[in-house]
Amino acid sequence: MGILDSVVIGAGQAGLSTSHHLARRGIEHVVLDGNDRPGGAWQHRWDALTMHDVHRVADLPGARIPADTGAERANQFVPAYFADYEARFDLPVERPVRVRQVHDQDGLLVVGADDGASWTTRTLVNATGTWTRPFVPHVPGIETFGGEQLHTSGYPGPEHFRGKRVVIVGGGASAVQFIGALAPIADTVWVTRREPVWNDRDFSPELGREVVAKVEERVRRGLPPRSVVSVTGLQLREQEREAERLGAYADRRPMFTLIEPSGVRWGPSTGSGDDAFEPADVILWATGFRPAIEHLAPLHLRSPLGGIQLDGTTAVADPRVQLVGYGPSASTIGANRAGRTAARGVAEWLTRAA
Repeated sequence: MGILDSVVIGAGQAGLSTSHHLARRGIEHVVLDGNDRPGGAWQHRWDALTMHDVHRVADLPGARIPADTGAERANQFVPAYFADYEARFDLPVERPVRVRQVHDQDGLLVVGADDGASWTTRTLVNATGTWTRPFVPHVPGIETFGGEQLHTSGYPGPEHFRGKRVVIVGGGASAVQFIGALAPIADTVWVTRREPVWNDRDFSPELGREVVAKVEERVRRGLPPRSVVSVTGLQLREQEREAERLGAYADRRPMFTLIEPSGVRWGPSTGSGDDAFEPADVILWATGFRPAIEHLAPLHLRSPLGGIQLDGTTAVADPRVQLVGYGPSASTIGANRAGRTAARGVAEWLTRAA
């Protein structure tokens, strides 16, 4: 294969949207996906997650997502939609390709995979999301815990926790959802580093624009992106009302300072009492993810503030590179819009470089 006009890394919502818009512009490209089959991160979600439980999945450009009853498993329904989309538009997806690094070579970008394969391209669109980089904070004693530790990425569904004492760590939407599912069947303890911010506003277009603007401001300045819920605040859905009735959200604890073989402990400075202790069978880390961008390190895109500074979806440090599914485009709706913007950015760069 010769020199491509563009390479897209990742075939989730953002990557497929980008590929669609690149194809419409006649831009020769390939989409490299690390999964064995279509579906992006959705295929790795837990079996108990149904379409009733998820926030709305935005339509990919040019093809509406099929209607659902709410009972369908999300890790089957959404990947089937993505697979049909790839086939319908004949998108140039190659898989499984696990990208190791991207580096500059004589003014071109070389994308190298774990198996030694490589692609040379004039531009790059990174659409790798966050699912492959779960974040668990280091707490002293974490390696001594004798129970089970799980992260959102490995959540096996609520029945796994029935009758157990579960410490749920995290202040985002996933933690709220886990408490809603587990409080009626298990003994839960909710731990967050910061006081949760609740919001009873409907998610209107105006709120959506406000959210995007605030997250965009961070990446425009080169700061690491924050989660959408950090702007919108937390809301309870109908399926979480039973946990609310049981008081599961009212008794929130600050972050513990030590993990012991049989539970977690707070020191006096945390405000939980002098040397307070809670026994636990499971610690469930709902502590989020970090952007999967380590393969871009050779391009030196990070700003001194720790994030990748963007102008729209274009990396300020290297305008050959577009980032989608990063910062304000981390939602499915944002990813679609970012795909169109990234394709335009690719086209503009190719025109300037011609």
